[in-house]
Amino acid sequence: MDLIAIADFAMGAMENWGLVTYRETALLVDPTNSSATSKQYVAMVVGHELAHQWFGNLVTMEWWTHLWLNEGFASWIEYLCVDECFPEYDIWTQFMVMDYARALELDALQSSHPIEVPVGHPAEVEEIFDTISYCKGASVIRMLHDFIGDEAFRAGMHTYLTAFSYKNTFTEDLWHHLEKASGKPVTAVMSGWTGRMGFPCVKVTSHQEGNCRVLTLEQSKFSADGAKSASDSPWKVPVSILRRDGKVERFLLEERTATHRLEGVGASDWLKLNAGTVGFYRVQYSTEMLDQLMEGIRLGEMSARDRFNVENDVFALAKAGIGSTVDTLRVMLAFADEVDTTVWNDIAVNWGEVRSLLLESDYCDHVKKFGRKLFEPLLPRVGWDAQAGESHLKSLLRSLVVRMLGRHEHEEVVAECKCRFEKHLNQDHIAADLRAPIYSTVLSVGDEKTLETMLQLHKAADMQEERNRIERTLGAVKDEVLIRRVLEFSLSGAVRSQDVVFMIGAVSGTLAGRRLTWEFVKEKWEHLVNMYESGSLLSRLIKFTTEGFVTEEKAREVEEFFAAHPLPSTERSIQQSCEQIRLRAAWLARDGDELRKFFTEHA
Repeated sequence: MDLIAIADFAMGAMENWGLVTYRETALLVDPTNSSATSKQYVAMVVGHELAHQWFGNLVTMEWWTHLWLNEGFASWIEYLCVDECFPEYDIWTQFMVMDYARALELDALQSSHPIEVPVGHPAEVEEIFDTISYCKGASVIRMLHDFIGDEAFRAGMHTYLTAFSYKNTFTEDLWHHLEKASGKPVTAVMSGWTGRMGFPCVKVTSHQEGNCRVLTLEQSKFSADGAKSASDSPWKVPVSILRRDGKVERFLLEERTATHRLEGVGASDWLKLNAGTVGFYRVQYSTEMLDQLMEGIRLGEMSARDRFNVENDVFALAKAGIGSTVDTLRVMLAFADEVDTTVWNDIAVNWGEVRSLLLESDYCDHVKKFGRKLFEPLLPRVGWDAQAGESHLKSLLRSLVVRMLGRHEHEEVVAECKCRFEKHLNQDHIAADLRAPIYSTVLSVGDEKTLETMLQLHKAADMQEERNRIERTLGAVKDEVLIRRVLEFSLSGAVRSQDVVFMIGAVSGTLAGRRLTWEFVKEKWEHLVNMYESGSLLSRLIKFTTEGFVTEEKAREVEEFFAAHPLPSTERSIQQSCEQIRLRAAWLARDGDELRKFFTEHA
């Protein structure tokens, strides 16, 4: 099997039989100058493309409707590959943030689509190479693997791949082989997960009967706007319940409501649904059950995947108006002793959403203070310099901590970033893992001279990874003149066309950058369409540059612009962006006053 890096390549990679093609940054690694993030990314992409030799090449889907048989499986198997080759990455825990959470977020929208989506026009094909086909596909395969067990899954996959070698298949063919191997109702259970849009939220309450805990469960479709629909038929949900003593009980929730008795559970013992965070659903706990879980988290009594799950579900419910955003912020503070990189990654993502929501508020300084308080305790734990033999995950966490504290203008971190950057310019180079957070921090407090220095570093870089790193941090500048200069630089020819979208998107992280980037995209839209013609890069650009808005006025503006400049392959992305804008506007209107009170008093 030959692997080749191509200088200008629209996709990340392509699984051609015999000669797999990659972007340089998806294949080439420098032992000294590649960051831990980049090394991990290369491992993931290579695993994904090699998985396609079986899922896509040896056995191919019958039609684009069944694209997930290629992409969902390759996305799941890439984690198997990396876990086998690099167990120190703890990659299945990272799956929680990289695939699982992203799929849940998108699939909660009204503008989502089923994994198996009818495709009737070529323009529709490119749009389904998205988070649903890849990340939700991988997530439901993971759930299915857990439901039928590893041995049965392997046996079913063997007969499936053997029977359909050099042939085309439908999803039903896969269900048939896995059902035969496991003796479980795979078709009946899984057809609801791939054939329909969305996923359930399981609401759970409990009461004590002596030494027995009785749970009452009720499932309904989870919607990002918090709306409930009584007309939706229930999913067949593989429910697992983790007890405080470490035992796991499993059953299939087939009806809208059910009760379940657990013997030998004390009144003060916590219970957690979705053990290991394998099921593709959210859980809404009663206040009492959530309080017990938070105590278990403080005492370190559950795995990182389960701790992640509790925090992620609480945040999603608050964002949908089913819980309080302020209570969610208090939950984040309760993770002060958290040690896992993936959990902190999710907290950073969710906190970033709150921070972005409030960029236009008149209490931004209080918001920054809270961000500093949230991440500051981690700095002494990770330090500034890697120690001999330290873990891959600690390297990732250090980068995250420096990036977050730099973004929130932590004085010590800003000063140290400036100092290390000056040394970097004098050939005392910054460690690869810290370059991106230090570059972005220095740029965020820098001036025209700082930007010019970064542009010179970009010009001198001989690694594409370093050029990309610089391109995606230039947007941290805050002066409007400099922001415009960065945007113009993106289309100057100095940035590869495959990277332009990501550079422009990175500029929209500040309040001024959000506004100016959207204006720039509208002004250059014809040029951008001619550059890319259609496809996933334009869809990403639309999302990068519009989803951050928080007013109905902006949602209408986006709709009107693209109605006047239609591009069939981006229609679903436009719908999703506008839905996200309206959801953010509703979130701010609903929780804005409470957030103002919390931040001004708490800070």
